[in-house]
Amino acid sequence: MNAYNLTKITGSRRSPLPGEGGVTRRRAMALLLLGLMATAAEAKVDLVTLPTRDTVQLTIYNSADMTLVRESRALTLQEGENTLQFSWVNTLIDPTSLEMLPKANADQIAIDDLTFPPRVQNLGVWNIDSKVSGKVPVEITYLTSGLAWRAFYLGTLAPDEKTMRLEGYVRVTNQSGEDYENAQTRLIVGEVHMLDEIAELARRQYPYGSPVGVPYPASVGKDEGAFRERRQMKMAAAGAMMEMDAMSMAAPKEIQKEGLSEYFLYTIEGTETIPSGWSKRLPSFTADNVPVVNLYKYEEERYGESVMRYVSFKNDKEHKLGDTPIPGGTLKVFRTADAAGALSYAGQSDFKYIPVDEDVELALGSVENIIVEPKMMNTKTQNFSFDRNGDVNGWEEVQDWKVEVKNTRDLAVNVEITRNFAGTHWDVKPAGDSGKFAKVDVDTVKFTLALDGRAKKVFTYTLTMGFGRLAE
Repeated sequence: MNAYNLTKITGSRRSPLPGEGGVTRRRAMALLLLGLMATAAEAKVDLVTLPTRDTVQLTIYNSADMTLVRESRALTLQEGENTLQFSWVNTLIDPTSLEMLPKANADQIAIDDLTFPPRVQNLGVWNIDSKVSGKVPVEITYLTSGLAWRAFYLGTLAPDEKTMRLEGYVRVTNQSGEDYENAQTRLIVGEVHMLDEIAELARRQYPYGSPVGVPYPASVGKDEGAFRERRQMKMAAAGAMMEMDAMSMAAPKEIQKEGLSEYFLYTIEGTETIPSGWSKRLPSFTADNVPVVNLYKYEEERYGESVMRYVSFKNDKEHKLGDTPIPGGTLKVFRTADAAGALSYAGQSDFKYIPVDEDVELALGSVENIIVEPKMMNTKTQNFSFDRNGDVNGWEEVQDWKVEVKNTRDLAVNVEITRNFAGTHWDVKPAGDSGKFAKVDVDTVKFTLALDGRAKKVFTYTLTMGFGRLAE
């Protein structure tokens, strides 16, 4: 059942009463609408509820509370003037965005105007002049608030954790007040400029503001200009969506993803019924055997004494992806725990939009099965320098460190240990099994170690730092 109502007003018009010869069409329409509040017999009109929607398409933005709705209906028109009533009670439809276009006999059907009668809320009246009789398909478009979507993903690591099955989903939430049945759902990634908030326009008592207390000529000019500006801004992005019909409807059981200038369009396969007040999970994509790199990181200044687990991959063809950008969302990662295929939770991470050919590294949280224990074994100062007065103006501090790394897992792992220094003038001399050593920047070095399952490694390094004059 639709929350809004689309009704056709038919029947013969009565003769004017004495003294009504000068009644304008606007006044006659107002009288007709007041008659709707009475019974059909008293008003001498028949109210015919038109057929339900044949199709409906939702284009939902994620950067603004805005959805473009496009629906098709078959209207039964009579030759001559037709009046159609559109009510959006208890919905978040923006009435200033309503449009209707005939999809057949367009040269013989003129949609004269859409009026919003005074003292009648949540009601618009279309006046249609038709040169044909019978059923005519039309398309009605409007903007609504209250529909939103968010992407989330499930990752299942293979037993050796070198590949991952990646499943993408979209959760669509409908709080618009309108039920959408068998709707094709399209999702937009990208920023859109909003002149007005759709929800605010939907809740106005009058679509273009109150007509009370404003002189008629000024009101007309102001409202018409505001109307044109609002419609131009709000429908600019929506217009791009309308141009994509041929491509978006080509393969009904295939997810389509298309670039539209600064936007990106995702078309979810098939159709779904999304009642108001409900959230529904829709499938987006599945990619098997995506190559991944597992990395464990230790950096005391960032993570304290914990070791953080990361998983990384690239959105490209080599990693079984790369067809389209990946919308930002939440990834939950599981791993196969036994031969029966039972899963255990590995962690989760939020991430932003991933363009094609871009790497992504996702933090899954701290772990306890990888242990890194750095210890300072010795410290001393040396190489003092003095000024003319015999005071110390420079020296070196030498620290000897031992780092013990344990892998309590059965699988081999890579561990990245980052060490940050207080000064910018330093020298590091590693010894033992320190793995790959690299200087990252002016005050940071990194050790990368590969450990077999149930293995332990110990390495040392000597840090020499210059201070005072020796730091110049």
